Amino acid sequence: MSKHATHAARRFALGAIALALSACARHDGAAAAKAAVDGPAAEPKLERVVMLMRHGVRPPTKAKFVPDGVVDGEWPKWSVGFGELTPHGHDAVKLLGAWDRTHWIERGLLPEYRCPGKDDLAVAASAKSRTQATARALVEGMAPGCPVDVSFPKEAKDDVEFHPLDAGAVPIDADEALRAAQALAPAGGMDEEVRRHAELFALLNRAFGCAEAAACDLSRQPAGLVREEGDGPSIGDPLGTASTVAQTFLLEYLEGMPEQDVAWGRLGRDEIGKLLEFHTLKFRYEARPPYIAARAASPLAARMLEAMESGPKLTVLVGHDTNIANLGGFLDLHWTVPGYPQDDPPPGGALGFEVLSDAAGTKYVRAFYRAQTMDQVRELQPLGGDNAPAYVYLDIPGCAKECRLDDFARGVRAKLVAPLATAPKH
Repeated sequence: MSKHATHAARRFALGAIALALSACARHDGAAAAKAAVDGPAAEPKLERVVMLMRHGVRPPTKAKFVPDGVVDGEWPKWSVGFGELTPHGHDAVKLLGAWDRTHWIERGLLPEYRCPGKDDLAVAASAKSRTQATARALVEGMAPGCPVDVSFPKEAKDDVEFHPLDAGAVPIDADEALRAAQALAPAGGMDEEVRRHAELFALLNRAFGCAEAAACDLSRQPAGLVREEGDGPSIGDPLGTASTVAQTFLLEYLEGMPEQDVAWGRLGRDEIGKLLEFHTLKFRYEARPPYIAARAASPLAARMLEAMESGPKLTVLVGHDTNIANLGGFLDLHWTVPGYPQDDPPPGGALGFEVLSDAAGTKYVRAFYRAQTMDQVRELQPLGGDNAPAYVYLDIPGCAKECRLDDFARGVRAKLVAPLATAPKH
């Protein structure tokens, strides 16, 4: 190629580059001008929130929950009767309600300068007094001095939403429920589950002051799922007893009892957190199998969906850990609160759903879990921006990154089990 041709080619290339840069500049300028007119993309608007919350700290629900001769000491005394919300538990929930108030006001859900009305807030509880007391404690923190009604069934037989199987409100085949739970067992059955959790039973033995393989060692008991007429199966001994003991140690810690009274001073917080794997194991078999979860969760799931579609801005339903485990199994949701095993529902924690709308008016759902940490409850720590409770968003199976409300609703309604009895209109 001649020198003249080379210069011509170079001029042509430079001209092409300049033309391209000019075009890019025009495109970027047009985009910038459009952004200046349209403004940044609008954040989705939070329209409604529905939460299913566990009650706060309570003592054991009965006097005897371990076999005779298992422990070498006396269980600590509590300030209230079996299963009742403690004053400490009340104060912890009230602090959580105060954080909820600030959180929901900041996100435009609740009014800041007036009491919430019926279109703003609805609170309901189960027939158990501890859930009703928890609901009132939450309201004290969330809407201080405001006349917020807490609704609840007057009698246990009417509690068709929080206790539908006990109330005979939903049909269940005990044999089918047992088979559904058995299908989750490893090869070797529940005896194999006991062997797999040998390390945790060793922790229990340390707390009990029990030598391994002694008569007091719970792991020596025969294991197996127990068929329950008109209900799902129970996990039985020794795993069921281990779950109850782990919960009791947790509640002692959360109550703020002296260290020597928490698991008799033989286990620390992190070891108690490990023992809670017994609690999630119990729910894996008793509450989360799809056949069981669909029947136990359907009444509450239906109520929550109705509230998501047309309820007040915030709906809080206060029930039990079993309710949350059932709903988690029904929707195949999973969560982890710091210090707790996966899928364990801490006292005062809540499984919830945000309903948001975009600029076009399309509604979306986000699932979340909100709960205090163990030390936030034990020490009654005020909650704020620098010491917030856990608030974790959850994946919703069957949905992409964004879960449209209409898609979510169709999925829920497809799983609902028709009730034999329903609650009065809310």
